[in-house]
Amino acid sequence: MGSGWRNQFTAYLYILPLLVVFAVFIVYSLFFLVKTSFINGDISFLHSTYVGFDNYRLVLTDVKFFKSILNNIVFSAATILISMTLGFIISVFLSQKFKGSKIIHALFFIPTIMPMALIATVFSGMLEYRFGALNQFLNAIGLGFLAQQWLGDPNWAYISVMAVGIFLIGIPMMYYSADITTINPSVLEAAVLDGAGMSRMLWNIVFPLLKNAHITIIISTLLQSFREFERIYLMTGGGPGNSTQISSVYMYNFIHSAGSNIGFVSAGSVVLLLVALVISFFQLRLYVPSKSKRGK
Repeated sequence: MGSGWRNQFTAYLYILPLLVVFAVFIVYSLFFLVKTSFINGDISFLHSTYVGFDNYRLVLTDVKFFKSILNNIVFSAATILISMTLGFIISVFLSQKFKGSKIIHALFFIPTIMPMALIATVFSGMLEYRFGALNQFLNAIGLGFLAQQWLGDPNWAYISVMAVGIFLIGIPMMYYSADITTINPSVLEAAVLDGAGMSRMLWNIVFPLLKNAHITIIISTLLQSFREFERIYLMTGGGPGNSTQISSVYMYNFIHSAGSNIGFVSAGSVVLLLVALVISFFQLRLYVPSKSKRGK
């Protein structure tokens, strides 16, 4: 018992620096966020007044706030759809280990390690109406009638922002590539002997066996959507007409508007945090059965 306590004490000493950092930067930040959600004042926090739950009432009755969360979910759904179709198919294709497959895999992975601000800025310039590369190219090949206000029209701006997700499938491909290596080859050999074609093997055997990768991609993409900012802000600024505004951009635009209330932003952030916690809870619930099955 005494030896066990000493071992635990030693273990806690090792993680003490990390616990201190966690307490300073995470716990205090959460405390500060919740505390400021009950005040009415500007970002200087001078002359702020206690308003109770008024900020939460304003947040929960704000249509624009819920529209921004809906955009979070829609953009996440588009990214998930692209990852689970295009990313899955490319990962299976590259798992054949043909000559040059590693180079192709690296080309898909490179955009995921580039700063999102850089990617968003490049696409913002390419999709510009008058001098953008896309419209210039369409005009050059005689398809100028297809040129659009890619970021100026609400519908096209929505589609353009989602389409950029194609360049971010490197991480989902990494999850799929790692899980594909765990598939027992005898399962695929038995399917071949039973006369299963390529498409049937792909969607009826390989796709279900990658369940854990699917769950990881879905949950991580949803959670990532609440931290996303650069792609939307640098491409559209949340416009036109707030059509592409997500929660982080909404908060940023609100705090920089005239007469802004920092308490409202804090209350909105607390609500978003609770939504993210609910998603994390379901993530843990989805993982538990998978682990128990592995133990059998």
